[in-house]
Amino acid sequence: MLADEARELLSTDGLRLLDQVGPYRSGADVLRESARLRKAGHSPALVAAVLTQARLRERAAAKFGPFATRMLFTEAGLEQATRLQLAALHAGRFRSIGAQRVADLGCGIGGDAMALAALDLAVTAVDRDEVTAAFAAYNLAPFPNAEVRCESAESTDLDAVDAVFLDPARRSAGHSSSTRLKPTDWSPSLDFAFQLGDRLPVGVKLGPGMDRDLIPPISEAQWITVDGDTAELVVWLGGAARPGIGRSALVIANGESIELVAPADSEDPDTVPLGAYLHEPAGSVIRARLIGDLARRLDAGRVHPEIAYLTGDRPSPDPLAASFAVREVWPIDERSIARELRRLEIGTLEIKKRGVDIDPAQFRKRLGLRGPEKAVLILTRVGERRVAILADRLQPAPAQ
Repeated sequence: MLADEARELLSTDGLRLLDQVGPYRSGADVLRESARLRKAGHSPALVAAVLTQARLRERAAAKFGPFATRMLFTEAGLEQATRLQLAALHAGRFRSIGAQRVADLGCGIGGDAMALAALDLAVTAVDRDEVTAAFAAYNLAPFPNAEVRCESAESTDLDAVDAVFLDPARRSAGHSSSTRLKPTDWSPSLDFAFQLGDRLPVGVKLGPGMDRDLIPPISEAQWITVDGDTAELVVWLGGAARPGIGRSALVIANGESIELVAPADSEDPDTVPLGAYLHEPAGSVIRARLIGDLARRLDAGRVHPEIAYLTGDRPSPDPLAASFAVREVWPIDERSIARELRRLEIGTLEIKKRGVDIDPAQFRKRLGLRGPEKAVLILTRVGERRVAILADRLQPAPAQ
Protein backbone atom coordinates (compact mmCIF):
# COMPACT_ATOMS: atom_id res chain seq x y z
CA MET A 1 0.00 0.00 0.00
CA LEU A 2 1.23 3.50 -0.86
CA ALA A 3 1.70 6.10 1.86
CA ASP A 4 -0.99 8.37 0.36
CA GLU A 5 -3.54 5.55 0.42
CA ALA A 6 -2.60 4.70 4.00
CA ARG A 7 -3.08 8.31 5.10
CA GLU A 8 -6.52 8.38 3.47
CA LEU A 9 -7.46 5.10 5.15
CA LEU A 10 -6.25 6.39 8.54
CA SER A 11 -8.42 9.49 8.27
CA THR A 12 -11.60 9.72 10.33
CA ASP A 13 -13.75 9.19 7.23
CA GLY A 14 -11.61 6.27 6.10
CA LEU A 15 -11.77 4.40 9.40
CA ARG A 16 -15.49 5.07 9.74
CA LEU A 17 -16.07 3.68 6.26
CA LEU A 18 -13.97 0.61 7.03
CA ASP A 19 -16.08 -0.18 10.08
CA GLN A 20 -19.19 -0.03 7.89
CA VAL A 21 -17.92 -2.57 5.36
CA GLY A 22 -18.73 -6.16 6.21
CA PRO A 23 -16.91 -9.32 5.10
CA TYR A 24 -17.30 -10.42 1.52
CA ARG A 25 -16.85 -13.85 0.00
CA SER A 26 -16.58 -13.50 -3.77
CA GLY A 27 -15.48 -11.28 -6.61
CA ALA A 28 -19.12 -10.41 -7.25
CA ASP A 29 -19.40 -9.16 -3.65
CA VAL A 30 -16.36 -6.96 -4.20
CA LEU A 31 -17.78 -5.45 -7.36
CA ARG A 32 -21.14 -4.72 -5.73
CA GLU A 33 -19.57 -3.17 -2.64
CA SER A 34 -17.11 -1.16 -4.71
CA ALA A 35 -19.91 0.20 -6.90
CA ARG A 36 -22.00 1.08 -3.84
CA LEU A 37 -19.18 2.97 -2.11
CA ARG A 38 -18.15 4.88 -5.25
CA LYS A 39 -21.77 5.80 -5.90
CA ALA A 40 -21.85 7.24 -2.37
CA GLY A 41 -19.06 9.61 -3.42
CA HIS A 42 -15.95 7.91 -2.04
CA SER A 43 -12.76 8.07 -4.10
CA PRO A 44 -11.62 4.96 -6.00
CA ALA A 45 -8.35 4.91 -4.00
CA LEU A 46 -10.15 4.96 -0.66
CA VAL A 47 -12.65 2.32 -1.78
CA ALA A 48 -9.82 0.03 -2.89
CA ALA A 49 -7.94 0.55 0.40
CA VAL A 50 -11.06 -0.09 2.50
CA LEU A 51 -12.02 -3.26 0.63
CA THR A 52 -8.45 -4.55 0.88
CA GLN A 53 -8.52 -3.99 4.64
CA ALA A 54 -11.87 -5.75 4.97
CA ARG A 55 -10.42 -8.78 3.21
CA LEU A 56 -7.25 -8.73 5.34
CA ARG A 57 -9.26 -8.43 8.54
CA GLU A 58 -11.25 -11.52 7.60
CA ARG A 59 -8.05 -13.47 6.92
CA ALA A 60 -6.46 -12.15 10.12
CA ALA A 61 -9.16 -13.69 12.30
CA ALA A 62 -7.23 -16.99 12.18
CA LYS A 63 -4.28 -15.30 13.93
CA PHE A 64 -5.90 -12.57 16.00
CA GLY A 65 -9.45 -13.76 16.64
CA PRO A 66 -11.95 -10.97 17.38
CA PHE A 67 -9.10 -8.43 17.76
CA ALA A 68 -8.68 -8.52 13.96
CA THR A 69 -11.87 -6.49 13.48
CA ARG A 70 -10.19 -3.46 15.06
CA MET A 71 -6.73 -3.77 13.50
CA LEU A 72 -5.05 -2.62 10.28
CA PHE A 73 -2.85 -4.85 8.14
CA THR A 74 -0.55 -4.92 5.17
CA GLU A 75 -0.35 -8.09 3.07
CA ALA A 76 3.25 -8.77 4.12
CA GLY A 77 2.59 -7.72 7.70
CA LEU A 78 -0.27 -10.19 8.10
CA GLU A 79 1.69 -13.00 6.49
CA GLN A 80 4.64 -12.53 8.85
CA ALA A 81 2.64 -11.64 11.96
CA THR A 82 2.82 -13.97 14.93
CA ARG A 83 -0.48 -15.59 15.83
CA LEU A 84 -1.79 -14.14 19.08
CA GLN A 85 -1.38 -17.37 21.05
CA LEU A 86 2.34 -17.53 20.27
CA ALA A 87 2.88 -13.80 20.76
CA ALA A 88 1.55 -14.31 24.30
CA LEU A 89 4.14 -17.06 24.83
CA HIS A 90 6.94 -14.74 23.67
CA ALA A 91 5.72 -12.00 25.97
CA GLY A 92 5.45 -14.44 28.86
CA ARG A 93 9.08 -15.44 28.42
CA PHE A 94 10.20 -11.82 28.79
CA ARG A 95 7.99 -11.23 31.80
CA SER A 96 9.32 -14.42 33.45
CA ILE A 97 12.89 -13.10 33.33
CA GLY A 98 11.90 -9.79 34.86
CA ALA A 99 12.10 -7.60 31.75
CA GLN A 100 10.33 -4.26 32.08
CA ARG A 101 10.97 -2.53 28.73
CA VAL A 102 11.27 -4.53 25.51
CA ALA A 103 12.24 -3.35 22.05
CA ASP A 104 10.36 -5.12 19.25
CA LEU A 105 12.66 -4.61 16.26
CA GLY A 106 10.95 -5.23 12.93
CA CYS A 107 7.57 -5.13 14.66
CA GLY A 108 5.49 -5.37 11.48
CA ILE A 109 1.84 -4.60 12.21
CA GLY A 110 2.54 -4.97 15.94
CA GLY A 111 1.24 -8.40 16.96
CA ASP A 112 4.08 -9.25 19.33
CA ALA A 113 4.23 -5.68 20.64
CA MET A 114 0.51 -5.91 21.50
CA ALA A 115 1.10 -9.08 23.52
CA LEU A 116 4.04 -7.48 25.35
CA ALA A 117 2.03 -4.36 26.15
CA ALA A 118 -0.93 -6.44 27.31
CA LEU A 119 1.35 -7.90 30.03
CA ASP A 120 2.14 -4.34 31.21
CA LEU A 121 5.63 -4.34 29.71
CA ALA A 122 6.79 -1.06 28.20
CA VAL A 123 7.32 -1.58 24.48
CA THR A 124 9.32 0.26 21.85
CA ALA A 125 8.05 -1.07 18.51
CA VAL A 126 10.24 -0.36 15.49
CA ASP A 127 9.67 -0.80 11.77
CA ARG A 128 11.49 0.91 8.92
CA ASP A 129 8.50 0.90 6.53
CA GLU A 130 6.36 4.03 6.88
CA VAL A 131 2.99 2.42 6.18
CA THR A 132 3.69 -0.62 8.36
CA ALA A 133 4.81 1.58 11.25
CA ALA A 134 1.68 3.72 10.88
CA PHE A 135 -0.54 0.63 11.03
CA ALA A 136 1.40 -0.67 14.05
CA ALA A 137 0.83 2.68 15.78
CA TYR A 138 -2.91 2.36 15.10
CA ASN A 139 -2.98 -1.22 16.43
CA LEU A 140 -1.03 -0.23 19.55
CA ALA A 141 -3.03 2.92 20.24
CA PRO A 142 -5.02 1.29 23.10
CA PHE A 143 -1.76 0.70 25.02
CA PRO A 144 -0.25 3.79 26.67
CA ASN A 145 2.88 1.76 27.51
CA ALA A 146 3.75 1.26 23.81
CA GLU A 147 5.48 3.62 21.39
CA VAL A 148 6.16 3.10 17.69
CA ARG A 149 9.18 4.39 15.78
CA CYS A 150 9.68 4.42 12.03
CA GLU A 151 13.39 3.63 11.75
CA SER A 152 15.74 0.74 11.11
CA ALA A 153 16.43 -1.89 13.73
CA GLU A 154 20.15 -1.29 13.41
CA SER A 155 19.83 2.44 14.18
CA THR A 156 17.53 2.06 17.20
CA ASP A 157 18.96 3.23 20.52
CA LEU A 158 18.65 0.30 22.93
CA ASP A 159 20.13 1.96 26.00
CA ALA A 160 16.72 2.34 27.66
CA VAL A 161 15.50 -1.26 27.10
CA ASP A 162 16.39 -4.42 28.98
CA ALA A 163 15.33 -7.02 26.37
CA VAL A 164 14.84 -7.31 22.61
CA PHE A 165 12.53 -9.31 20.35
CA LEU A 166 13.17 -9.54 16.61
CA ASP A 167 11.22 -11.02 13.71
CA PRO A 168 13.67 -10.64 10.81
CA ALA A 169 12.18 -10.56 7.32
CA ARG A 170 13.60 -12.72 4.54
CA ARG A 171 15.14 -10.85 1.64
CA SER A 172 13.55 -13.06 -1.04
CA ALA A 173 14.82 -11.33 -4.18
CA GLY A 174 17.42 -13.32 -6.05
CA HIS A 175 17.02 -16.54 -4.07
CA SER A 176 15.66 -19.79 -5.42
CA SER A 177 14.29 -22.47 -3.12
CA SER A 178 17.54 -24.42 -3.51
CA THR A 179 19.82 -21.52 -2.60
CA ARG A 180 21.54 -21.83 0.77
CA LEU A 181 20.76 -18.67 2.69
CA LYS A 182 23.32 -16.55 4.51
CA PRO A 183 22.84 -14.47 7.68
CA THR A 184 22.75 -11.32 5.54
CA ASP A 185 19.68 -12.64 3.67
CA TRP A 186 17.48 -11.45 6.55
CA SER A 187 16.62 -7.88 7.51
CA PRO A 188 17.91 -7.10 10.05
CA SER A 189 20.71 -9.59 9.48
CA LEU A 190 21.00 -12.64 11.69
CA ASP A 191 24.49 -11.56 12.69
CA PHE A 192 23.04 -8.32 14.07
CA ALA A 193 20.15 -10.12 15.77
CA PHE A 194 22.23 -12.86 17.38
CA GLN A 195 25.01 -10.51 18.52
CA LEU A 196 22.48 -8.55 20.56
CA GLY A 197 22.38 -11.60 22.83
CA ASP A 198 25.87 -10.69 24.05
CA ARG A 199 24.44 -7.66 25.86
CA LEU A 200 20.69 -8.26 26.36
CA PRO A 201 18.10 -11.04 26.68
CA VAL A 202 16.95 -11.64 23.11
CA GLY A 203 14.34 -13.67 21.26
CA VAL A 204 14.59 -14.10 17.47
CA LYS A 205 11.57 -15.53 15.64
CA LEU A 206 12.39 -17.50 12.47
CA GLY A 207 10.76 -20.00 10.15
CA PRO A 208 10.75 -23.62 11.39
CA GLY A 209 12.73 -24.74 8.34
CA MET A 210 15.63 -22.45 9.21
CA ASP A 211 19.10 -23.83 8.38
CA ARG A 212 20.22 -25.25 11.71
CA ASP A 213 23.86 -24.46 10.94
CA LEU A 214 23.00 -20.76 11.37
CA ILE A 215 21.74 -21.22 14.94
CA PRO A 216 24.29 -19.95 17.49
CA PRO A 217 25.81 -22.80 19.52
CA ILE A 218 25.12 -21.00 22.81
CA SER A 219 21.36 -20.46 22.59
CA GLU A 220 18.03 -22.13 23.20
CA ALA A 221 16.36 -23.15 19.93
CA GLN A 222 12.63 -23.71 20.44
CA TRP A 223 10.42 -25.13 17.69
CA ILE A 224 6.66 -24.79 18.24
CA THR A 225 3.80 -26.86 16.80
CA VAL A 226 0.26 -25.54 17.25
CA ASP A 227 -2.73 -27.76 16.44
CA GLY A 228 -0.76 -29.72 13.88
CA ASP A 229 1.04 -26.75 12.30
CA THR A 230 4.75 -26.34 13.04
CA ALA A 231 4.64 -22.58 13.05
CA GLU A 232 8.00 -21.17 14.09
CA LEU A 233 11.45 -21.42 15.56
CA VAL A 234 12.44 -18.98 18.28
CA VAL A 235 16.12 -18.65 19.13
CA TRP A 236 16.49 -17.40 22.69
CA LEU A 237 19.79 -15.78 23.66
CA GLY A 238 21.43 -14.25 26.70
CA GLY A 239 19.19 -14.05 29.75
CA ALA A 240 16.14 -15.12 27.72
CA ALA A 241 17.56 -18.62 27.21
CA ARG A 242 16.76 -21.18 29.90
CA PRO A 243 19.86 -22.70 31.54
CA GLY A 244 20.78 -26.16 30.33
CA ILE A 245 18.30 -26.19 27.42
CA GLY A 246 19.68 -26.10 23.91
CA ARG A 247 16.76 -27.76 22.11
CA SER A 248 13.04 -27.50 22.78
CA ALA A 249 10.00 -28.96 21.03
CA LEU A 250 6.79 -27.34 22.25
CA VAL A 251 3.52 -28.87 21.11
CA ILE A 252 0.21 -27.08 21.69
CA ALA A 253 -2.99 -28.96 20.93
CA ASN A 254 -6.57 -28.21 21.96
CA GLY A 255 -5.37 -25.48 24.31
CA GLU A 256 -2.97 -27.80 26.18
CA SER A 257 0.80 -27.74 25.81
CA ILE A 258 3.61 -30.20 26.37
CA GLU A 259 7.32 -29.65 25.87
CA LEU A 260 10.29 -31.91 25.23
CA VAL A 261 13.66 -30.31 26.09
CA ALA A 262 17.30 -31.35 25.99
CA PRO A 263 20.76 -29.76 26.17
CA ALA A 264 21.41 -30.65 22.51
CA ASP A 265 20.24 -32.90 19.66
CA SER A 266 19.35 -36.32 21.01
CA GLU A 267 21.03 -39.55 19.98
CA ASP A 268 19.08 -41.39 17.29
CA PRO A 269 17.09 -44.42 18.46
CA ASP A 270 17.78 -47.97 17.33
CA THR A 271 15.92 -49.50 14.41
CA VAL A 272 13.46 -52.17 15.57
CA PRO A 273 10.84 -54.47 14.02
CA LEU A 274 7.38 -53.05 13.45
CA GLY A 275 5.30 -53.18 16.63
CA ALA A 276 1.62 -52.78 17.42
CA TYR A 277 1.75 -49.00 16.91
CA LEU A 278 3.37 -46.61 14.48
CA HIS A 279 4.16 -43.11 15.80
CA GLU A 280 4.55 -39.90 13.80
CA PRO A 281 6.46 -37.32 15.89
CA ALA A 282 5.18 -33.74 15.90
CA GLY A 283 6.99 -31.49 13.46
CA SER A 284 8.67 -29.56 16.28
CA VAL A 285 10.14 -32.79 17.67
CA ILE A 286 11.53 -33.67 14.25
CA ARG A 287 12.90 -30.16 13.65
CA ALA A 288 14.52 -30.07 17.09
CA ARG A 289 16.08 -33.50 16.45
CA LEU A 290 14.67 -34.91 19.64
CA ILE A 291 13.27 -38.07 18.05
CA GLY A 292 15.66 -40.18 20.13
CA ASP A 293 14.40 -38.69 23.40
CA LEU A 294 10.79 -39.18 22.25
CA ALA A 295 11.53 -42.81 21.32
CA ARG A 296 12.93 -43.50 24.77
CA ARG A 297 9.89 -41.79 26.31
CA LEU A 298 7.62 -44.14 24.33
CA ASP A 299 9.86 -47.22 24.67
CA ALA A 300 9.93 -47.24 20.87
CA GLY A 301 12.43 -47.52 18.05
CA ARG A 302 12.75 -46.32 14.50
CA VAL A 303 11.25 -48.25 11.57
CA HIS A 304 14.19 -47.21 9.40
CA PRO A 305 17.40 -45.31 10.22
CA GLU A 306 16.54 -42.51 7.75
CA ILE A 307 12.79 -42.19 8.38
CA ALA A 308 11.10 -40.25 11.18
CA TYR A 309 8.50 -42.90 12.02
CA LEU A 310 8.75 -44.68 15.37
CA THR A 311 7.21 -47.98 16.39
CA GLY A 312 6.44 -49.74 19.64
CA ASP A 313 3.84 -51.69 21.56
CA ARG A 314 1.97 -48.85 23.30
CA PRO A 315 0.39 -45.66 21.98
CA SER A 316 1.69 -42.16 22.61
CA PRO A 317 -0.04 -40.62 25.65
CA ASP A 318 0.24 -37.03 24.42
CA PRO A 319 0.48 -34.87 21.25
CA LEU A 320 4.27 -35.16 21.01
CA ALA A 321 3.43 -37.92 18.52
CA ALA A 322 0.35 -39.15 16.68
CA SER A 323 -0.15 -42.88 17.05
CA PHE A 324 -1.61 -45.37 14.60
CA ALA A 325 -2.75 -48.88 15.57
CA VAL A 326 -1.32 -51.29 12.99
CA ARG A 327 -3.88 -53.60 11.40
CA GLU A 328 -2.13 -55.20 8.46
CA VAL A 329 1.14 -54.89 6.54
CA TRP A 330 1.32 -55.42 2.78
CA PRO A 331 3.96 -55.07 0.06
CA ILE A 332 3.54 -51.89 -1.97
CA ASP A 333 1.65 -53.27 -4.95
CA GLU A 334 -1.28 -51.22 -6.22
CA ARG A 335 -3.41 -54.08 -7.46
CA SER A 336 -3.11 -56.19 -4.34
CA ILE A 337 -3.64 -53.16 -2.08
CA ALA A 338 -6.77 -52.17 -4.02
CA ARG A 339 -8.08 -55.72 -3.74
CA GLU A 340 -7.51 -55.80 0.04
CA LEU A 341 -9.17 -52.42 0.55
CA ARG A 342 -12.24 -53.59 -1.38
CA ARG A 343 -12.35 -56.72 0.78
CA LEU A 344 -12.34 -54.55 3.89
CA GLU A 345 -14.92 -52.14 2.36
CA ILE A 346 -12.69 -49.14 2.98
CA GLY A 347 -14.00 -46.11 1.11
CA THR A 348 -12.34 -43.33 3.10
CA LEU A 349 -8.56 -43.58 3.17
CA GLU A 350 -5.96 -41.18 4.52
CA ILE A 351 -2.63 -41.86 2.82
CA LYS A 352 0.68 -40.90 4.43
CA LYS A 353 4.17 -41.56 3.16
CA ARG A 354 7.80 -41.23 4.15
CA GLY A 355 10.83 -42.65 2.40
CA VAL A 356 9.03 -43.74 -0.79
CA ASP A 357 8.61 -41.86 -4.06
CA ILE A 358 4.82 -42.03 -4.38
CA ASP A 359 2.26 -39.27 -4.92
CA PRO A 360 -0.52 -40.05 -2.38
CA ALA A 361 -3.20 -38.18 -4.35
CA GLN A 362 -2.51 -40.07 -7.57
CA PHE A 363 -2.12 -43.34 -5.69
CA ARG A 364 -5.56 -42.87 -4.09
CA LYS A 365 -7.22 -42.22 -7.45
CA ARG A 366 -5.98 -45.53 -8.81
CA LEU A 367 -7.28 -47.59 -5.87
CA GLY A 368 -10.97 -47.34 -6.77
CA LEU A 369 -12.08 -46.94 -3.17
CA ARG A 370 -15.63 -47.75 -2.14
CA GLY A 371 -17.35 -48.83 1.03
CA PRO A 372 -18.42 -47.45 4.44
CA GLU A 373 -15.21 -48.08 6.39
CA LYS A 374 -12.23 -45.77 6.90
CA ALA A 375 -8.55 -46.28 7.65
CA VAL A 376 -5.04 -44.87 7.24
CA LEU A 377 -2.55 -46.26 4.75
CA ILE A 378 1.10 -45.50 5.54
CA LEU A 379 3.55 -46.02 2.70
CA THR A 380 7.10 -46.30 4.00
CA ARG A 381 10.09 -48.54 4.51
CA VAL A 382 10.51 -50.98 7.37
CA GLY A 383 14.04 -52.26 7.40
CA GLU A 384 14.84 -53.08 3.79
CA ARG A 385 11.20 -53.53 2.72
CA ARG A 386 8.87 -51.03 1.07
CA VAL A 387 5.55 -51.61 2.79
CA ALA A 388 1.98 -50.35 3.02
CA ILE A 389 0.77 -50.32 6.62
CA LEU A 390 -2.98 -50.32 7.12
CA ALA A 391 -3.74 -48.63 10.44
CA ASP A 392 -6.26 -46.71 12.54
CA ARG A 393 -5.47 -43.22 13.76
CA LEU A 394 -5.55 -42.70 17.51
CA GLN A 395 -4.56 -39.00 17.62
CA PRO A 396 -4.72 -36.00 15.28
CA ALA A 397 -1.87 -35.80 12.78
CA PRO A 398 1.05 -33.47 13.51
CA ALA A 399 1.93 -31.41 10.41
CA GLN A 400 5.57 -31.06 9.45
